[in-house]
Amino acid sequence: MDFTYTETQDMIRDTLSRFLADSYGFDARQKMINSETGRDPGIWSALATELGMLSAPFAEEHGGLGGGHVENALIMEEMGKVMAIEPYLQTVVIGGGALKAVGGAQADAIIPSIIGGETTIAFAYAEPQGRYDLANVRTTAKADGAGYVLNGHKGVVYCAPWATHLLVTARTGGGHRERNGVELFLIDANLPGIVRRDYPTVDGNRASEIYFENVAIPGDALLLGGIDLIEHIVDNATVAVCAEATGVMAKLHEGTLDYAKQRQQFGQPIARFQVLQHRMVDMFMEVEQAKSMTLYATLHLDKPASERMAAVSQAKAKVSRGANFVGQNAIQTHGGIGITQELAIGHYFKRATMIENQFGSADYHYERFERIVIDEAN
Repeated sequence: MDFTYTETQDMIRDTLSRFLADSYGFDARQKMINSETGRDPGIWSALATELGMLSAPFAEEHGGLGGGHVENALIMEEMGKVMAIEPYLQTVVIGGGALKAVGGAQADAIIPSIIGGETTIAFAYAEPQGRYDLANVRTTAKADGAGYVLNGHKGVVYCAPWATHLLVTARTGGGHRERNGVELFLIDANLPGIVRRDYPTVDGNRASEIYFENVAIPGDALLLGGIDLIEHIVDNATVAVCAEATGVMAKLHEGTLDYAKQRQQFGQPIARFQVLQHRMVDMFMEVEQAKSMTLYATLHLDKPASERMAAVSQAKAKVSRGANFVGQNAIQTHGGIGITQELAIGHYFKRATMIENQFGSADYHYERFERIVIDEAN
């Protein structure tokens, strides 16, 4: 199998890498996350209009570059290297991926505005009781004439403070935890009855608790596909987060190696100590294995559901464990300085820790993989 990137993919990666290096220095990022809004909207605008990055995974008929999952993974890895707080995952990978899947008038109307940077989307799917079960949904969307009335609560909705639209999972029928009746709706984020409580997250992002109180939504807000569509876009998002993790892990390893070469103990750099050399090699191996598993899962995202889900769970379990190992060893090597606000390594550690459980912990994905294998055997 040929694992080399195309000329266009290399161009996307190199162009984005140079842009982010100029825009996302550690001090610049700190200034952004400590500002009132938590971001610099000019960067998102530049990604859309100057670099055309938001068009990478979309079809040419919508003004895109004709790419797909590999392009998303490349972009997410580069964003991981600088801990970018841009809503690429929520808007392009999740929102854009859902629209690509359903196609039709909805995709034709909204994808061009995503590419242009005008539309940003937040994915409101998690509920306090839900854990990682996508069918454990209490938010309801009851039919009302030609539309629906939405009621419920969604927690930790990343990027919601900046969103123009919300992609919401809600139950139109069926009992609690039943797969039947869970649907996906794309709605205006400013509709009457939407109550939002915003807060900063530990990794420097912004999120919201969102409450829907008799929110009237139009009938065409429904994206047909049900739980199968929701599972597919969450798998796409899971692999994108794995790609981001490879960027974060690479910087954790790189930063730890640089520190070990500079830190003096007993009259010599600690990088000369054999036990730390072994640690650096183990960290490097975890980074490389995470990259390989992420690419493996990326290439399986359009396979049949069971094959796709198995590959995604294998990758996420490996990446979650790897992110934990690399992050913990980076902090241990740095000592107390590793958890200070002034040093970048602590911030990479926080993001790696969040990624461990985002869209499912290692234990959850081990169990999901086991269920898939047993079902296939039967």
